[in-house]
Amino acid sequence: MNGGQDNSDRGPARSAPRDSLFLLTSLRTPEGAPLGKARIRNLSATGLMADCERAVPAGTSIILELRGIGEVKGVIAWARADKIGVAFDEDIDPQLARKPVAAGDRAGTPDYLRTQLRRR
Repeated sequence: MNGGQDNSDRGPARSAPRDSLFLLTSLRTPEGAPLGKARIRNLSATGLMADCERAVPAGTSIILELRGIGEVKGVIAWARADKIGVAFDEDIDPQLARKPVAAGDRAGTPDYLRTQLRRR
């Protein structure tokens, strides 16, 4: 039923529904060693698939930052060239990563920028 398509670049079966999206993040080891940048292509409660700027081997423990969620720990479940699949150590709410950054919220804006914004 797959019409003869080659599925060799896919990882193991997923256990949770996935959302397609594009988010940028940086990967690092738990010890803090940088593993490069990654572009997240899809995200679920239990993991993600991403394109990496360099190969990261399967079995590597990683930490990444997700907008709206924060720091997430996981393990590279599979790796094929520059693509990886990550299994999270703990489930997340993937919808939090989709929430837009509030344009009117200045709570995180440094004081020196707030005064410039008021003058406009």
